[in-house]
Amino acid sequence: MNPFTTNNARLLSDEQLVKIHEASMEILQQVGMEVHNETARELYARHGCEVDSETLRVRFPPKVIKEAIDSIPPTFTFYARNPDYDRTVPEDGPLVMTASSAPRVLDPVTRQERSATTEDIARIARLVDRLEGIDLFSVSVLALDAPPGQNCLSRFYTALKHCSKPVRGSGEVGSGSVREECENVLRMAYTIAGGEEAYRDHPFITHHYCPVISPLKMDEDSTELLMYYAEKELPAHHSIVPNAGLSSPLTLAGTLAQGNAEYLGAAALSQMVRPGTPLLYSYLPTVGDMRSGAYASGGIECGILNMAFAQMARFYNIPCSGYIGLTNSKLVDAQAGYEKGLSCMGGLLAGMDVLQFAGLIDALLTFDYGMAVIDNEISLMLKRVARGMEVSEENISLDEISQVGPGSMFLETEQTFARMEDTALFPDVADRDTRQTWEEKGGHDAWGKSLLVAKEIIERHGLSYFSPEVDTEIRSQFEDMVPGEVIIPEGW
Repeated sequence: MNPFTTNNARLLSDEQLVKIHEASMEILQQVGMEVHNETARELYARHGCEVDSETLRVRFPPKVIKEAIDSIPPTFTFYARNPDYDRTVPEDGPLVMTASSAPRVLDPVTRQERSATTEDIARIARLVDRLEGIDLFSVSVLALDAPPGQNCLSRFYTALKHCSKPVRGSGEVGSGSVREECENVLRMAYTIAGGEEAYRDHPFITHHYCPVISPLKMDEDSTELLMYYAEKELPAHHSIVPNAGLSSPLTLAGTLAQGNAEYLGAAALSQMVRPGTPLLYSYLPTVGDMRSGAYASGGIECGILNMAFAQMARFYNIPCSGYIGLTNSKLVDAQAGYEKGLSCMGGLLAGMDVLQFAGLIDALLTFDYGMAVIDNEISLMLKRVARGMEVSEENISLDEISQVGPGSMFLETEQTFARMEDTALFPDVADRDTRQTWEEKGGHDAWGKSLLVAKEIIERHGLSYFSPEVDTEIRSQFEDMVPGEVIIPEGW
């Protein structure tokens, strides 16, 4: 368990947390949110909100928000195809998740950017399945080669075929009925599980949606998804995405207050549909670069906001997840390293339960196979920090120090041999050889070495997690389903 959930760094004082909460309550009560889904407006009205059907504005009495907060459980579980990989936060935290839904990939052969395909999803799924430091697979890229109307279906099919860890993904909106899209994914999940009852006993897909368009607007389709998942008792959660200077105030406190209001307004709807619906307090706050309007997801302010939102989540006793450790770099280089590392460490120390960053560069637009391997190493380092320093009579090692004495070495003591594998982390990418040995091994930089590690992991022999019978049944239900096979590109 992450010790910083109870003994964590504090960016905001208790008084400041209360101020942000009160500001959010005022935003919701005085300004309100513009809600475009009619069914949602009806639900809000039925539960005591003030609804203006002409302006679509919904205003929230503090009592309504308090009832919703009190209804949200203090834990959230990600279920996996393999129950050994089930994870519940906060008790199993900190967890690391891949960042998701990038439209592009840096090709591992040409090292040039191209559109992502389901072949990439297959390779990424196998890679994540075997990376020890990554706990959750939020499907990293889009399936731009999917048949019409099957983008979401193709992503889940390919991901589940090759990854036994918890899989999270977003519903497809804007392509017809969102409920029909969800029902197709569920039909496939029932087939994989061996029936609807078996799936509902262990629902191994976590659904994700973004119903709020900052500032303070809830759209039609994603709000429909929010209500659908809550109604069907499916594991799901929403994220809020304020961008300081563009879609929220260019002050960190103002962005925190607005984003917190947006989260609570949407969370209240899920509790109105079904009280007790588990949720994550999930967020992707950023600051615009005012020189150009660029989406500065790698800015240190993104890390600061993540720390603050984590404190708000603890203020409400809701487990939290943030998109942190992001980068604007177009390559796996020093910029990617320091932008990811600095904000991730801040998020960890602030007690974040889930850190979502692995694999993406270029402001969430591009996946890189080597970056995923390096991010796995960052994850293992973060988890080593979270494990902390075990202070006990045995670990203080007074007997060992007395036995070795002044001027001697601890290299061959019994305790050193016993602790060689669990005290220090042994990285796969970070190089610790002498320069001569490093040169003899090829002189690879971190990116080059990480791509070699990724290829070696992906090409290890491994079978699909679907039996031939299950695969045949899925493919008979959905015409033109993508192959979803793991293929190593020529030249890698």
